[in-house]
Amino acid sequence: MAQEYLLLDILLWFSIYLIVALSLNVEYGYAGIPNFGRALAVLVGAIAVGGVVNRILISMLGIEGGIIEASGSLKGVLNPAIAQNPLLGLGILLLCLAVAALLGAITGALFILPSAKLRHDYLAITLLAISEVMFLVANYNTSIIGGYYGVSVPDVLAFVPGERRFLGFALLALALALVVYLLVERLLTSPYGRLLKAMRENEDVVRAFGRNILVLRIKTVAIGSAIAALAGAFYSLYSVNVIASTFFRVDWTFFPFLMLLLGGMGNNRGVVLGVLSFVVLKVLLIVYKYEIKAVLHLPFEATWLEYMLFGVLMLLILYYKPEGLVRERPLTMTPPIRSLAQKSGERSGR
Repeated sequence: MAQEYLLLDILLWFSIYLIVALSLNVEYGYAGIPNFGRALAVLVGAIAVGGVVNRILISMLGIEGGIIEASGSLKGVLNPAIAQNPLLGLGILLLCLAVAALLGAITGALFILPSAKLRHDYLAITLLAISEVMFLVANYNTSIIGGYYGVSVPDVLAFVPGERRFLGFALLALALALVVYLLVERLLTSPYGRLLKAMRENEDVVRAFGRNILVLRIKTVAIGSAIAALAGAFYSLYSVNVIASTFFRVDWTFFPFLMLLLGGMGNNRGVVLGVLSFVVLKVLLIVYKYEIKAVLHLPFEATWLEYMLFGVLMLLILYYKPEGLVRERPLTMTPPIRSLAQKSGERSGR
């Protein structure tokens, strides 16, 4: 049973982190936008669940009181109803994901506006600063999602027996990650994906061909934020609580960047491998950190072990293997004139 729980834990976190890492690959791996404020989009997904959908349901059911107390009452009313009607729970799940994607796209577009004309280092610092400000607002303003107290959300899998609930959420997370992967793969192999790579390599050339870099950045960050918000919404539904302090920059910005660098930027297969390698290592470290501390006689608390190891891992990757585990393949295209000539020759040969 312990091994089954461990595997499900790896599967769940692999799926959630894969969604976040894919969103970063769209923005940073392809477009070259160093979004160090990735945690904000994930937090927006949680706000969509605990602050928007919760309020919609509270209003529909006529529940009175502040957001914290009313959310607890809402959970008490809806969980028994979902247990009797699974379609209600699945409907709330889809509603939360749709609202999260929409709110994430809007927030991402507005989020990039003040800094869209900045270049790399300044852009990264500005995005990080905006993300931190929004995090502090959500954490200390209890009227949004309960602040540091948090709010409850309905259990969309209340119809699943307790011992199988973890399995249900792990499989749903994997299905959602697969859908996101296919959509991102289709998007990035289109002409739009090639345009993003061109912008990453040389913005001046893209601008010379008549493309608006500002519009491209806004559109790209909106897409990436919409994807990342799905992860925040799903994680909130899984934990049946929304607490702003759980969406800290280390877990939702630093770690996804590490996964992206580990797997390799600019290709989704590398992202999958990087996320899987990271999650397996992270889960094993969490489970066995006290045993490792005892064996190695570490002079510090085991809680800090994973942060230290992942920090060292990032430095090693940047120094020895900056291209990641899977190197980005160069983009090759057949010139249109040559292609037409080949077709003409084939016809004349016939």
